Amino acid sequence: MLAASASGGGSFLPLLMIVLLFGVMYFMMIRPQQKRRREAAQMQSTLGAGSEVVTIGGLHGTVVETDNDTVTLEAAPGVHLRYARPAVARVISSKNEVPEPAAAPAVETITSPVEPVKD
Repeated sequence: MLAASASGGGSFLPLLMIVLLFGVMYFMMIRPQQKRRREAAQMQSTLGAGSEVVTIGGLHGTVVETDNDTVTLEAAPGVHLRYARPAVARVISSKNEVPEPAAAPAVETITSPVEPVKD
């Protein structure tokens, strides 16, 4: 009778190990992938005309127009190519990004505590 109760308590440890394994896999693999997918979808939904982008195939171009499913890129002057939105891998620069002007360094006036000698 004592042996039966001891073996029943030992079966909880493998179940706990499996639950911990799934927890570690979620935080190490599934959650970061969901975050990357969410960021890519947000980036692709905010594309606008004038943005410079790179496609998943490595093509650099400027967005000319967009609609719900496609993006038209200008790869060279007069060369327009139509891509699916998910084919845009990253945005290099956006038309909405205005670089901030560099602040001029503050100029400090230093006065000498020593007065010149008068003749």
